[in-house]
Amino acid sequence: MFSQLVKQMAKQEGITEQLKANSQMEWVRHMNNIRERVEEIVNMEIIYAFR
Repeated sequence: MFSQLVKQMAKQEGITEQLKANSQMEWVRHMNNIRERVEEIVNMEIIYAFR
């Protein structure tokens, strides 16, 4: 679920391998941001849903 959401969000936001090749630090910044947001989504859906 986590990796699939990361891939989907990166695609939606236009974060490509070309960006990774041209500007690695910008790519890392975007991917870290996406991972943090996906982590929040997963936590809300899985962890907090069992309350």
